[in-house]
Amino acid sequence: MTATLERGGGGSVDETEPIVIDVDEQPPSRGPVVVASRLDAALRNEHVKFGQRVACAVLAFLIFTKFVFPAPNAILFQGAVLGSLSALIAVGIVLVYRANRIINFAQGDLGAVAGVLSVSLIVGYEWPFWPALVVGLAAGIALGAVVEFLFVRRFAKAPRLILTVATIGIAQVLAGLQLIIPTWFGYNISPQNFPHPFDFRFEWSPLVFRGSHLLVILTVPFLAVGLSVFFKRTRTGKAVRASAESSDRALLLGIPVKRIGTYVWVIAALLSALAAVLRAPIVGIPIGETLGPTLMLRAMAAAVIGRMENLTVTFFAAIGIGMIEQAVLWETGRTAAIDPVIFALVMIALVVQSRGIISRAVERGQSTWSSIKEVRPIPPELRDVPIVRGTLLAVKVFVAGLLIIVPLGLGPGRVNLMAFGVLTAMLALSLVILTGWAGQISLGQWAFAGFGAAITGTMVQAGWNVFVALVCGALVGAGVSIAVGIPALRIKGLFLAVATLSFALAAGKFFLNREFFGFVPTGRILRPTLFGKFDLESEYTFYYFCLIVLGLVLMSLRSLRSSRTGRVLLAVRENERAVQAYGVNLIRAKLTAFALAGFLAALMGGLLALHQHNMLGSQLAPENNFRLFSLAVVGGLGSPVGVLVSTGVFTAIDFFINTPAVKLATTGFGLLLVLMVFPGGLGGIIYDGRDNLLKRYAERKGIYVPSLVADTRVEDVPPDEEAVLVGAGEGSEHLADREGSS
Repeated sequence: MTATLERGGGGSVDETEPIVIDVDEQPPSRGPVVVASRLDAALRNEHVKFGQRVACAVLAFLIFTKFVFPAPNAILFQGAVLGSLSALIAVGIVLVYRANRIINFAQGDLGAVAGVLSVSLIVGYEWPFWPALVVGLAAGIALGAVVEFLFVRRFAKAPRLILTVATIGIAQVLAGLQLIIPTWFGYNISPQNFPHPFDFRFEWSPLVFRGSHLLVILTVPFLAVGLSVFFKRTRTGKAVRASAESSDRALLLGIPVKRIGTYVWVIAALLSALAAVLRAPIVGIPIGETLGPTLMLRAMAAAVIGRMENLTVTFFAAIGIGMIEQAVLWETGRTAAIDPVIFALVMIALVVQSRGIISRAVERGQSTWSSIKEVRPIPPELRDVPIVRGTLLAVKVFVAGLLIIVPLGLGPGRVNLMAFGVLTAMLALSLVILTGWAGQISLGQWAFAGFGAAITGTMVQAGWNVFVALVCGALVGAGVSIAVGIPALRIKGLFLAVATLSFALAAGKFFLNREFFGFVPTGRILRPTLFGKFDLESEYTFYYFCLIVLGLVLMSLRSLRSSRTGRVLLAVRENERAVQAYGVNLIRAKLTAFALAGFLAALMGGLLALHQHNMLGSQLAPENNFRLFSLAVVGGLGSPVGVLVSTGVFTAIDFFINTPAVKLATTGFGLLLVLMVFPGGLGGIIYDGRDNLLKRYAERKGIYVPSLVADTRVEDVPPDEEAVLVGAGEGSEHLADREGSS
């Protein structure tokens, strides 16, 4: 088909010459361009991307279970059964996250309490399985409602960091309760062996499946379908989804958000309780383990793979992780080999999905750092006043005197415990750098300490100078911390906490295991004699040696805080974009924080290896990282002094309380109390008291200090145009013009 046009006038060519255009003719490049454009649009489609991710995950799973760690189908099926129970816990984690924008670290312990109660009823009182199951589930439901009403609502307006840390305190209380419940039935710990719910036997070589397996197979799919119908078809389910998307808009629509929040916690607790009770006949119940890896870490990995929002992906990811776990266990025969695989899965999932996770977290206020209260120095108007300087010096001398003199009246065992408290304070100070100043949450500081202990212990056993060994161990710890911190360039907040927690678990059971790595020392690590005079084998000498190191660390932290590096770390915590505008390298700043914190943690680990005379053992348990983080929060993450005070409190608890259940409950309740009443921690209490005393002194002496009366209206300040004599009768005069100060 052609069309003929005639040229208009004004042209230099023949105006009567027609122009013939082939309408059907297309530019030769247009067809491929259109195809490429449509292909690009198809690849950008979210459904296509999701299908690609699923296909890649299935392919990787098949390669892993058929070639890397080949396992019989029966083993994989058992993994699917156990993974489906972890899926229930993972779904509860996702539900709570969507409702409250936190990672509920107490999710596993909510169910564990119900499991311990059911098992105790079956074995202790010889109840049938089904009534015990009903009582356990009812206890889980009640526990979820109580936790939401008493604690979660109290922190509704608090930063998400505070509520997340509160779940750690709740987990500690529940772990203590797990130890107490069996004593009601005449047992020291909850029994681990009891009959299956009904008679059933199916042999699938090399395993035999019993009634408990069949119950899981019948229950979990039915429950999954029921939850899907509940959230999609019922009014309450739709209200839960609406509240998760935006609580403010849900309120405007008349949805009772508080009541819906209670429903969410009840459902999450019910799922966890059901998982614990159904799992008990198969593999037993972990007793007294806050964040027990069996009940929690696998579920958190599945929740991360589901981006903390997709219940379907989370459910099937948990089943896949269970199958991978059993495949690794079948091929290697070692449970320690499972943890690095889980760590790798968590890191891959977080790094690959970091953009989507972080954007949602930023949009919905996943975590803020307003909870960290900055410590103000003594105002310059009062800094040189003799009575202020004298009082401050007297306090320092008194505290130093206590630390130096009190141990002389104690036995070697108690002095050994005090030395452990000094080292714990040093480890907690590493969190002040990393979390308090740089804003990076870490639940893996004990793992970095473990690397320092391994290197220091090996070098001391080889005859190296103890100072060289400590420095080398600290440098290795700094390097490991940087390696773990590199993903922090893309992962932030609570998701980084999950990554460091998985690393802590992998380090304790695999990376710091002599069977896998030869640099881990074995045998007794002897303490050397310093300068031929000071024998560190003496508990008293070693305590004072640790005390001197702690003093040097505190002086270093003070210098760091007042340096440009310290100011940069604080600025990065508060506003990364503003810091970049001033030309600060964010990558360098964050990795510096990880390096400094890792160096300090590993230095403590080296000293602890000398203190324990061997490589760290139970200290590397992942739950100790939560106790350490709780200690730092109780003290106040922005205050080294507060951390020292809280370390003293926790050491006193260890000093006077020997019952594990009471110890867990005490620390858990203490953490919750501090978070509810004193969000700034013990350090905030101390510095607020100091400022109040300074304010009263200034008012009594007629000294106007702007930083202490920032909440006073200018017209309320008594007019006085004359200069104010500061510290009258004390030998120093400072002039302050009130109007100029105002």
